[in-house]
Amino acid sequence: MENVSQEDKLESIKAFQSTIHKSENALSNMAQKSNNTTLLQKRLQAFYIGLALLDKQWNQKAHSYTKEDITEAQLVLIGLFPSLESMYAKAKEGSPQKTLLERRIRAFHLAVQAMETYRL
Repeated sequence: MENVSQEDKLESIKAFQSTIHKSENALSNMAQKSNNTTLLQKRLQAFYIGLALLDKQWNQKAHSYTKEDITEAQLVLIGLFPSLESMYAKAKEGSPQKTLLERRIRAFHLAVQAMETYRL
């Protein structure tokens, strides 16, 4: 895995925590409205795993995910890149949204790298 500054590590952890928080809220709202939550649940699981693997990589925290869990999470995160990059391209330069997307994309890339390490 590439060398990552302490600031990037903190921003990546925060990006995952923010994404998880927003996804948990969305899942709760969708469940109340009896909407299909399968896709969101799958993404949320990938976010949990991504965060856990970054924590493992940088803070030596343990996780209990299997290689299959990690592989599936990696595919989910990789599948999100096209839409994230599309939103990033459309975001106004210097806007908070663009900054958030920048950090989220970076965090997801780092998590995918960490997942590759643990899948082997």
